[in-house]
Amino acid sequence: MEHIFSALIPVFGLILIGYFFKRIKFPSHEFWPQADKLTYYVLMPSLLIYKLSNASLSSSNSLGFILSALLAIFFTMIILMIINKIKPANAASFTSVVQGGIRFNTYVFLALAGAIFGNDGLVLSAIILTFAIPFINILCITIFALYISNEKLNFLYLLKSIVTNPLIIACVIGGSINFLGIHFPLVINNTLEILSKAALPMGLLSVGFGLVIKEIKSSKSELLISSIAKHLVMPILIYAFAKYFGLNEMMISILVLFAVLPTAPSSFILARQLGGDIGLMSSIITVQTLVSALFIILVLKFFI
Repeated sequence: MEHIFSALIPVFGLILIGYFFKRIKFPSHEFWPQADKLTYYVLMPSLLIYKLSNASLSSSNSLGFILSALLAIFFTMIILMIINKIKPANAASFTSVVQGGIRFNTYVFLALAGAIFGNDGLVLSAIILTFAIPFINILCITIFALYISNEKLNFLYLLKSIVTNPLIIACVIGGSINFLGIHFPLVINNTLEILSKAALPMGLLSVGFGLVIKEIKSSKSELLISSIAKHLVMPILIYAFAKYFGLNEMMISILVLFAVLPTAPSSFILARQLGGDIGLMSSIITVQTLVSALFIILVLKFFI
């Protein structure tokens, strides 16, 4: 158990420190949104490019690894749609339920994968990001198009959300550099390495700043449904697919870890832009971030 807590406590400790900084307004409320932009557009892409460009990407079952994640995400969404047919929620709330059920927190994922599995874990995590982020964007925007009438929703909006995502761009650049055998000049490689070291601490602090505990609506059944889908349904599905594809233990562990992560803070932005239930979305993000620690402990205990 000691190695479980040694990996988990620093990650969630930084999240709590970020929330503490928010409470004491340090250094200011204006600082953290700008810091989050720096992390999202500069530090995290630097980490992904650095790790992927210098990694060994050879894998005997990478297709099964990717499909396990994508199929679990897709069928979790389908299950949520079936539940909504049986117990309907209003359209805006349901889009938030889906986002809570299928999206994931990139910063927490990379931090835990790196702490537990080292560079190999970070590389496998980056491979999931490359395919899961655009796939989830497609699914979430499709859900908004099906359930909410919004003139913003069209193919160009969807395409823009994918091709302008700095994490996707970074994964493609890093993977392409590795595949083509290109070597960065030492000064660029070292610069990326230094920037990458700041990515996860800043990202986790920003996650903590984004928590809105006083607005939790614990009585909402939609919050419960979304969290059950995220922390129970998706892990079961992803484990079943991983076993079906005959993946090795590390791949299975990373996939199950990926499945139990809290939803992404960026879900709130999409809900606000496209007419989702932002109050419910904020509650889902906060509750899942807090309770995910328990499910991550279970994953680390039984799969690591």
